[in-house]
Amino acid sequence: MDMLQIDSLSKKLGNFQLKNISFTLPPGYLCGLIGQNGAGKTTLLHMLLGLYQADTGSIRVNGMDYQTAEKQIHDRIGTVLVEDLMNPSMSLIQNGEWYGRYYSQYVHAAMSHYLALFGLDENRRFGSLSKGEKLKCQFAFALSHHASLLLLDEPAGNFDPGFREQFLQMIREFVQDGTRSVILATHITQDLDRMADYILYLENGTSVFAGDIERLHEQYRIVSGEAYKIKLLPKEKLIYMEENQYGAKALIAHSRLNRYDASLKVSYPTIEELMYFYARRKNKNKKGLL
Repeated sequence: MDMLQIDSLSKKLGNFQLKNISFTLPPGYLCGLIGQNGAGKTTLLHMLLGLYQADTGSIRVNGMDYQTAEKQIHDRIGTVLVEDLMNPSMSLIQNGEWYGRYYSQYVHAAMSHYLALFGLDENRRFGSLSKGEKLKCQFAFALSHHASLLLLDEPAGNFDPGFREQFLQMIREFVQDGTRSVILATHITQDLDRMADYILYLENGTSVFAGDIERLHEQYRIVSGEAYKIKLLPKEKLIYMEENQYGAKALIAHSRLNRYDASLKVSYPTIEELMYFYARRKNKNKKGLL
């Protein structure tokens, strides 16, 4: 059974619309949720938490849907969000006890353990913490109620480099038993190049790519060299090309039928390159240059 199944999900919020998103994440894997600011990442995470009801489409978590099993779904999800979710006047451990009442598998000793592991005094008032410390506290709570799906909204950018590595190692270990999964929204794409199994890439509320890393590598190539040789490729395969005095570099929709000139350098794109070239194409389209 898939950990997460999103089918044809759409939601209009003011002038923004999340449009026809479909994605499947099996248990035991980490998914990188990527896109420019305003692409719809946080909106999608809020929908996965049941904070917004879909206009059309459906969400299933571990086979359950919000219409019939909202409490059970919330019990299985752990979150680290940019919003301050805890009571600022309570201590960290008091927050754990207060919110832990709503989770069937919350363990006080686990909360205390993770707070100490992350260098946080459990008796400090939540409101006195820095932004990074508040996110550490949320992470400690998510781990202490034994969630099977973690939804993490841009936490790593607020961590110091030392803890960021610890955090990444812990979410790698979280999925290793094959029964739990993670969705990590982040702008630090180098982390995803190292550890993501799946990628969900949103732009302007639509899905550019949704699938595993192997399929991403099958579908795209970065091609560098002389511009005229890159332009010999079929026009419909050229997503965007950038030229300078030293040559050109392009993101190409790859297929086994593609034939690249021997002088061109061909490689898999990094996630940062994928996002960069799609963003450049979007900006070019806005200017009416295509």
